[in-house]
Amino acid sequence: MAHAPETTTSEEDFSLLKLENQLCFPLYAASRQLTKAYQPYLRELDSDLTYPQYLVLLLLWEHQEMTVKELGENLLLDSGTLTPLLKRMEQKQWVSRRRDPRDERSVIIGLLPAGEVLQKPACSIPKGLLDRLAISTKELATLRRLLNHVIKKLT
Repeated sequence: MAHAPETTTSEEDFSLLKLENQLCFPLYAASRQLTKAYQPYLRELDSDLTYPQYLVLLLLWEHQEMTVKELGENLLLDSGTLTPLLKRMEQKQWVSRRRDPRDERSVIIGLLPAGEVLQKPACSIPKGLLDRLAISTKELATLRRLLNHVIKKLT
């Protein structure tokens, strides 16, 4: 039976395993904290509005209607995650769901008036978060560019 050759592990190799040297942890922690920071703003819009639902609304405020597939591609979410979320949004009458007449396999999500009415009060959310972060618009643009680069490389 062949044995794998022994390799030596240096202190430098072990230092790479320190939490403080990980890229993933600050991204994970920042994502969790940022999502948490949205909660008071979202509760002001509607006590049941979740962060992923807010992201769906952002897209629908821009496009009025999109397929579930398009929403998933834009939000990097699979249909198994989106479907229950969209059903809850439909129950709140924020969105409608209907089959695409051109392709019965496809479901179109449309913005309803109860979802539209949330847009105007939501306009204060980005500024409120920017103020809370105390980050300049230039720093924010740099951060967004770097994060989008990471996302693009990993998808």
